[in-house]
Amino acid sequence: MAISGMYGGDLVMMQEAQIRLAIFTWLEDQSMLFDDILPWSLLQHGFSYRGQQISLVGQQGIWKPRVFKSIPLSIRTSPKGPYNDGLTDDGLLHYKYRGTDPNHWENAGLRQAGVEGVPLVYFHALSPGKYVAAWPVFIIGEDRANLAFTVAVDDKQHIQSDQLVSEEADVHRRRYITASFRVRLHQKVFRTRVLEAYRSQCAFCQLRHAELLDAAHIIPDSDPEGEPIVSNGLSLCKIHHAAYDRHFIGVSPDYQIIVRDDLLHEIDGPMLRHGIQEIHNKRLILPKKQVEKPNRDRLALRFEQFRKAM
Repeated sequence: MAISGMYGGDLVMMQEAQIRLAIFTWLEDQSMLFDDILPWSLLQHGFSYRGQQISLVGQQGIWKPRVFKSIPLSIRTSPKGPYNDGLTDDGLLHYKYRGTDPNHWENAGLRQAGVEGVPLVYFHALSPGKYVAAWPVFIIGEDRANLAFTVAVDDKQHIQSDQLVSEEADVHRRRYITASFRVRLHQKVFRTRVLEAYRSQCAFCQLRHAELLDAAHIIPDSDPEGEPIVSNGLSLCKIHHAAYDRHFIGVSPDYQIIVRDDLLHEIDGPMLRHGIQEIHNKRLILPKKQVEKPNRDRLALRFEQFRKAM
């Protein structure tokens, strides 16, 4: 069932609309400052609007600050929550009801947001205490049989600053924007979980500056076997990531780092000597949890490609 509508025009709703716009602007600034990964403490503390502190999240996934009358401000997933919130096969997002009562006030608030076309913020949990935000998002459908709402991300330019009115729903545009958000989200989730597993250090050289680290795929994500899971990833600094992707360096199934023969005998500057040649035959730095360690079968496939490239 498609839901569409307009944000009403009474004074209270207009005040709420201005607060939502201020929150969107604040989120834009914070996302740039924190490289899109927002800490829980920041969101819970929120920001000050005309002397009043407004939290962006609460203990429940559907959050309505006190300054709002009935329509929530945000919806939030949990990495260990009881609800199966996430991405649907039709290119959109779904968000489960609070509980099983469709008329619970939080569910009713989301339904009202859909009817009136009110934009919300969607916070997706990357790991405990870390979130990626998308806004504006709209409730565009409801599946009562499965106790869920359908959610779409829209373009920021389609929010009019005077009344926060969404233009007539453009299904294709929203699907495209939501799909783009899903790609970015998968990348953020993969990077966050891989770096956490490796304790924010390069698995080759132990460089610990997260800003200089990537989550490298063992089997590339372009391959059907290239799943975005920790056991298919390595935390590598940018130099070693590039060297690994180009088969300058390989990793054997027994976690041994192997440098290509010709590079071992090449004479160049200190970067080649210390950054590449001296890690030859060293053992990969591994995650502590067994389930997060590099999958040996995937390493074997990738190492065979490395040997052929040699």
